[in-house]
Amino acid sequence: MSDEILTLKELASYLKLTEKTAYRLAAEGKLPGFKVGGSWRFKVSTIQDWIKENTEATKKNT
Repeated sequence: MSDEILTLKELASYLKLTEKTAYRLAAEGKLPGFKVGGSWRFKVSTIQDWIKENTEATKKNT
């Protein structure tokens, strides 16, 4: 697993979201991240786990 850290802009690009959407989801606690001096940061391995969990949850609900 990667310990790489992404900025909000990098995460938005990674997930193919607008920065505004990524910020809103992080602020609402829907994306796993943390703040460093007021700026959002995201651990790649945690985001990959979040994608996997949400993909599995979506499959179960269909």
